[in-house]
Amino acid sequence: MALFSNDRAEPSPGSRRRLRTGWTLLTAGIVGALALSFIPSPYVIERPGPVFDTLGEVTVEGEAVPLISIPGEETFPTEGSLSMLTVNVVGNRESRPNWFEVISSWGNPSRAVLPLDEAFPPGRSVEQSNEQSAVDMQNSQKDAIAASLTKLGYPLEATLTVAGFSPDSPSDGILMEGDEILRVNGEDPLDVTQLRSIIAENGTQSPVTIDITRASSPETVEVTPQENPGGDGNPIVGITVGADYDFPFEVKIQLEKVGGPSAGMMFALGIIDKLTPGALNGGQDIAGTGTITVDGSVGPIGGIRQKLYGAKDDGAEFFLAPAANCGEVAGNIPDGLTVFAVGTLDEALAALEVVAGGGDTSTLPGCDA
Repeated sequence: MALFSNDRAEPSPGSRRRLRTGWTLLTAGIVGALALSFIPSPYVIERPGPVFDTLGEVTVEGEAVPLISIPGEETFPTEGSLSMLTVNVVGNRESRPNWFEVISSWGNPSRAVLPLDEAFPPGRSVEQSNEQSAVDMQNSQKDAIAASLTKLGYPLEATLTVAGFSPDSPSDGILMEGDEILRVNGEDPLDVTQLRSIIAENGTQSPVTIDITRASSPETVEVTPQENPGGDGNPIVGITVGADYDFPFEVKIQLEKVGGPSAGMMFALGIIDKLTPGALNGGQDIAGTGTITVDGSVGPIGGIRQKLYGAKDDGAEFFLAPAANCGEVAGNIPDGLTVFAVGTLDEALAALEVVAGGGDTSTLPGCDA
């Protein structure tokens, strides 16, 4: 018998079958992984987007400029940060994320997977959605300026004007671009948010009465609201509304490629901080989100979970969240981030006062489960 031999034993039939099965499974796995990487899904992904300090600078057309500036008025030094958050939406009707991206996002607490139709309603193009988002941002900036100046004691008047129509709008042919909205169902809306609220309270079973000025002549029209095709079911009259205010001085808010109304509260806080002595935040890093109305009401926003994680990743210690979003906030707060629930601009300022003064923050309302 030789100690070393070139003779090799032939594999048994069972071994050959197992080998073939293994290669088959490996090949199927590779093919499946490749398919997941290329096949588009019917979903979009929400994840934390860029964070912007309303007290700091941003880049506009290649230059660093203050996000908020108030030329011609006395302003005061600020400390720390009052940051607004954004949500990055991956995918749209023209470019959908693949299944591999979707599956890897499920279970990630900082991400959300939404049906495509929920993020981009049928009948509305990506361009139309972006245009509406840009208008919402412009209105939120105007409302934030109005809310902050109202808080500081400046008298203001607002003008709401029809700026456009959504597809299949029930107002098409009844209202016209440029119509100035005076009253809705006898109420004088202070801003776009209050206008939407009046229409929502009216419902879809009866028309709303809208008093307008058209070409300097007063008119009264009626429009029957329909359910929002975007999926939230709120009654709408299908118009884009622009808000204009007669401000006593210029407040410039500069921010590129960011849309939506959710930064309103943080814009307002940033303006107040710049126009008043002392640091509202006591030099702390504070983030937050929420819409704002002229009377200082803070409203709910979308993507709250992504914004919580965006704030934490950016180094914020405290977070101002709309009280109406507490149901989504509870149980989703990242470790190390303290959340305060606020329903008004006054409540947000009160929370900042406690933080700035080193007070007991446990006495402030939160969003505990």
